Amino acid sequence: MPTLLSRSPITHAPITHDETPAEGVRVRRIPRVIGADVPVPLRDGRRVPYANLDYAASAPCLEAVQDAVTRALPYYSSVHRGAGYASQVTTGAYEEARETVRSFLGAWRRSAVVFTRNTTDSMNLLAHAVPTGTSVVVFESEHHASLLPWRRAVRLPAPATPAEAITAADRALRSCPVGPRLLVVTAASNVTGELWPVEELARVAHRNGARIAVDAAQLVPHRPLDMTALGLDYAAFSGHKLYAPFGAGVLAGRADWLRAADPYLKGGGASASVGATTRWAPSAEQRHEAGSPNVLGAIALAAACEALTASFPDLAAREEALVGRLRAGLAAIPSVRELSLWGGRAPRVGIVSFTVDGWNARDVALTLSEEHGIGVRDGKFCAHPFVRHLAGGDAAAVRASIGIGTSEEHIDRLLGALAALAVR
Repeated sequence: MPTLLSRSPITHAPITHDETPAEGVRVRRIPRVIGADVPVPLRDGRRVPYANLDYAASAPCLEAVQDAVTRALPYYSSVHRGAGYASQVTTGAYEEARETVRSFLGAWRRSAVVFTRNTTDSMNLLAHAVPTGTSVVVFESEHHASLLPWRRAVRLPAPATPAEAITAADRALRSCPVGPRLLVVTAASNVTGELWPVEELARVAHRNGARIAVDAAQLVPHRPLDMTALGLDYAAFSGHKLYAPFGAGVLAGRADWLRAADPYLKGGGASASVGATTRWAPSAEQRHEAGSPNVLGAIALAAACEALTASFPDLAAREEALVGRLRAGLAAIPSVRELSLWGGRAPRVGIVSFTVDGWNARDVALTLSEEHGIGVRDGKFCAHPFVRHLAGGDAAAVRASIGIGTSEEHIDRLLGALAALAVR
């Protein structure tokens, strides 16, 4: 199928910079999100600009993503099976999006890049594809997307240190029965934001004849991920956390297990021929992307990958300043306790969870929303065993998470509101 993308209006527009630089001056490349200052009502009838501190649940759409989807819509058509111009343009855009994602993840050239709905869908696809008898090792500190899909799993307790995580994984993998083995681990915790030692864990997995699958959903909106450099066999993430909320996710990694498995969904596109018997498509992508794919979701995802790749150095420095301001402010409020697995100095992305003495988490979240126009998450964050481990008993927590649209004013508004709650 010819690719007409280079001649079509779907071609990604250049990133717009915040300013025109003088010669030799590096340009700051901070993308913009839609709805950063949308007004929201308060209980007393006033309206204030929304302080969105819930990026870890779902991030707002980047302007660059909206623009990419808008350019694609006039040419939207079927992919892979149409001869018309619009179908060829759309097919080209869809497959170029796959290559953009591959580059974004630093995946091997021969790796599979399968478009899914989200990280949960990606991990369930991998669980469907692992060979029969595969032993899976997973920590109880994982998000449910990584904790629950496996047929045969050894659950390890939350490790007290990164070194203990490495030692525990090594011991568990050595104890697995003969056969395929898989270590499943997060890159960045969706509860505490703490970064896991995935490169060291990958070495441990490979030393024990195992593969490693990484839940990168909370890492890739904040930091680059290079699968090849880190030695990762699989990585999964979601578009709705990557400023591309159009219903697409990704599973990328070694293709052999995916090619050998029956299709995750059976239908058009997954089949090479159908008659008295069915012969499935040979490539991992075709085999597991049955039906009409989410083309606009893939295009949106690729646009987000491009915008963030150009922005990561500036975004990381900005985020570190904001999360430092947030954590220092929380530490100054006596009734607030930050949840952490490895202590305050552990490297992390912009996610902070905490409890407030004398308040249940839902009441804190509702008060922040109704009285201050602040959006946070409350509950156990689809990580029930981990939150119970950190908070004790059946307690829930509050999570504040920052992103591209977060400002110092948002952080200060949250801290002021929590300080006021503490003395009620």
